[in-house]
Amino acid sequence: MMQKAVGTICVVGGVLLLVRGRDIADSIGSQVRQIFTGAPTDRATYFYIGGSVLVILGVAQFFWPAKRK
Repeated sequence: MMQKAVGTICVVGGVLLLVRGRDIADSIGSQVRQIFTGAPTDRATYFYIGGSVLVILGVAQFFWPAKRK
């Protein structure tokens, strides 16, 4: 039961980080930088990576239950 709650929190937190990363990448400053460098800002990339890791960990909590002794 606790494992599913942690998984849910991780998935929700990960999705929020992904959405925030998209918002940062869509900002005017980020778009101007992307025009000149061809890459999104580091901050947006960190949000994408963090959000993806949290979503993967959260989903893993649902499909691979902890071993009980």
